[in-house]
Amino acid sequence: MARRKQQLTASAPIEAVSTKSTAARLPVARLYLRASTDDQDADRARDALVRFAKEHDIRIVGTYIENEGGTKLARPELFRMIRDSDQEGDIILVEQIDRLSRLNEADWKKLRAEIESRGLRVVSMDMPTSWQLANSSTDEFTNRMMSALNSLMMDALAAMAAKDYADRRRRQAEGIAKHRAAGGYTGVGRPEDTDKAKAIAKLLAAGLTWTEVMASTNASRGTVAKVASRLRVTDAAKVATAPAKHQRQRVMA
Repeated sequence: MARRKQQLTASAPIEAVSTKSTAARLPVARLYLRASTDDQDADRARDALVRFAKEHDIRIVGTYIENEGGTKLARPELFRMIRDSDQEGDIILVEQIDRLSRLNEADWKKLRAEIESRGLRVVSMDMPTSWQLANSSTDEFTNRMMSALNSLMMDALAAMAAKDYADRRRRQAEGIAKHRAAGGYTGVGRPEDTDKAKAIAKLLAAGLTWTEVMASTNASRGTVAKVASRLRVTDAAKVATAPAKHQRQRVMA
């Protein structure tokens, strides 16, 4: 019995080493999640990416989230992720290529060159040709073929994403011009959500902090700031008119 107990104890470290070794062999990935504006949820695709990584035996070591336009090359979290990816073969995992880029051709070439110079691999859920890159056990010829194919597909999808953005902006401008000509357009951007604005105003008046209001209403900091600014103007106007009103009451008395 004592001998069997000794055998079981001795086997434990072997299992632990085996588990650690298996984890070390898994491809390493960093998630990149992006939305264009503060009103959009950049974290929306996290669960889908985590499931994808699990299904493809990819080990996630970092998550980078930002609200920045895809047409901008200068994105802090994107380049922090690239700097943190210090091992050749590390994976940048995205939901779609347009999360990585809606850049013009010149900026896309700069970004792709930065990624390739570090030996990083881009795996996207909307690009099945990239899934094979998550499997580092394939032979060198297959890896080179898939990398070349993946590069072509990325270029095509990045170009499509940039064109889609340009087309949407063009259609938006045409629509605005049409409504303006008909006298039906008086402002810029989307109309304000008046119900949300009223809720924000009520919470601010009750003394809640901006962070608490943002959490309660799912509003961006910019939206809360806009409502808070209006409230300050309204309060200042009330204070300014109060003495005059009081004076009129005294005269009538």
